[in-house]
Amino acid sequence: MEIAENAALVVVDVQKGFEEEYWGKRNNPDAERNIAVLIDLWQETGRPVVFVRHDSAEGSRSPLRAGHVGNDFKDFVEERRGKGSGPELLVVKSVNSAFYGEPSLDAWLRGHGVGQIVVVGIQTNMCNETTARMGGNLGYGVVFPLDAMHTFDLEGPYGWTAGADELTRATAVSLHGGGFAEVVGTEDVVRGASAGAAGVR
Repeated sequence: MEIAENAALVVVDVQKGFEEEYWGKRNNPDAERNIAVLIDLWQETGRPVVFVRHDSAEGSRSPLRAGHVGNDFKDFVEERRGKGSGPELLVVKSVNSAFYGEPSLDAWLRGHGVGQIVVVGIQTNMCNETTARMGGNLGYGVVFPLDAMHTFDLEGPYGWTAGADELTRATAVSLHGGGFAEVVGTEDVVRGASAGAAGVR
C-alpha cells in the first residue's frame, strides 16, 4: 500500500456524544486506539491532518448538537489537536459529508496539493462512507482503514434491522467493490505511511 508523503488524514466526528446510549450498540472497540495511532503517525511525519466536527442542526436533540458537551471532541483527539508539525484544519459541518462543511475541505486539500485522503472516525456507514464516496467522485485517492472507525446497530424500513458489523461489511463491499475507496486495515496504512516518510528523509 502506498501512502503519499502529503496524504491527508481526515478524522471524522470523533465526538463525546457518540458515547451516549442514544445511539445503541456499537462495534469495533479498538477504533479509538487505531485512530490515535494514525493521528500520531501523521503528526510525527508532518502530513496534513483534518479534524471534522459535526454540529447537529439547531433545535436538534442529537447528542452532537452545538453547545452540548457531546459536541466536543473525545479527549484523546482534543489532546492531539495542534500538536503536529504539518498543516492542520478544523472543518465544521451539519450534514454527512465533510466536503460540505466550513471551510471548504476540497479547496484546502487542493491548495496543499493533496491527492490522497485517509478517512477515519465515526460512523463507518454514515459520515465516513459519505465523505469517502464524495472524495472518490472528486478525484481523490481514498483510503478507508475499516478498523479505525465504528458504527451502531440500525433500524430501517419495513422493520428491517442491521447490526453494526453487518453495516460495516456492506460499507466495505460498496466502497471497495464500487471503486470509491481502497478498504484496508490500520496496519496497512501504518506500513505504507512509514515507508513513504522514510523515503523522503
